[in-house]
Amino acid sequence: MADRGRGFAKGAPRGGAMVRGKSQGAPASSAQDKPKREAILDLSKYMNEYIRVKFTGGREVKGKLKGYDQLLNLVLDDVEEDVQGKYAFQPEPHTRNLGLVVLRGPTITLLNPVDGFEEIENPFAEQQ
Repeated sequence: MADRGRGFAKGAPRGGAMVRGKSQGAPASSAQDKPKREAILDLSKYMNEYIRVKFTGGREVKGKLKGYDQLLNLVLDDVEEDVQGKYAFQPEPHTRNLGLVVLRGPTITLLNPVDGFEEIENPFAEQQ
């Protein structure tokens, strides 16, 4: 009565012909068969250069790129955060020194070099 509803004998592998997640008839694929994926963004040319990073939620930092990985996790040094006041009672925008930081890749929305970056007026905003 204790084995009722199990559908297999005690000690038998579950899942039919599957053993430890692989079917017995499927050929094993190796990493050599698949072509290597090329990176979308080559960050090596920005190593030890100052970059600006924007995140989901509106935060913005700039610092010297020290390292990165394929998930776009970044290590920045000499980091300054541009703090913006969201509400009228908060102080005016200012910068805050953070030092050495690790930035999570999935939260990054924009990444650009500080050199050659110029903020322009929005041409689509209504003239006042």
